Amino acid sequence: MPTLLKIDVSTRGEQSISRRLSSHFLEQWREAHADCTVIERDLNMTNLPFLGFPWIKANLAKSSARTDEQRAILTTSDGLVAELQQADEYVLATPMYNFGIPAKLKAYVDHIVRSGHTFSMNADGNYTGLLMGKKATVIIASAGEYGPNAPAEGLDTLRPYLREILGFMGVTDVTFIQSGSTWKDSGSEQAEQHIAPLIAQVKKAAGVQAE
Repeated sequence: MPTLLKIDVSTRGEQSISRRLSSHFLEQWREAHADCTVIERDLNMTNLPFLGFPWIKANLAKSSARTDEQRAILTTSDGLVAELQQADEYVLATPMYNFGIPAKLKAYVDHIVRSGHTFSMNADGNYTGLLMGKKATVIIASAGEYGPNAPAEGLDTLRPYLREILGFMGVTDVTFIQSGSTWKDSGSEQAEQHIAPLIAQVKKAAGVQAE
């Protein structure tokens, strides 16, 4: 039974174009995988504290030597990592803030990139991702145009960062769907018109065969 982890970041609710696209992805993915499980993680509704020294100390301690307080500190991180390990495929939908990822998404990344859980350090100093064999679709919504061949493409730090961080954890099969110029279409009706040209990309990424 395939499992999808759906991660949403935007704070814009129903007006969010990234959320609309991830919802379309989920609909199409369910169509392509009749017998499936879906895990939904809304980062806007998740308490994700920024990492501090107590968290770092707890994470570096051997699991058998951790105190009850340290285990409690890592509870959120452990749950997020477990979702990644359980899922076969991910869809991550996020807005772009100032050419990069929102702070909430960065906090999420810091909670899930953990030695011995999502990557391992080798004796030769290299690293091996532990989430190999999984597939990811990343949906990006931005006010400007930063997709391939756009004049401002070089300002986009979000896409290369997520590609690198996913690859570091072993996820190398990554599809990006980028929705630019979202400032033009903030209303619900306009949003549907805005995402219409991207639906074919969403269907393909979700595994729905073209007619």
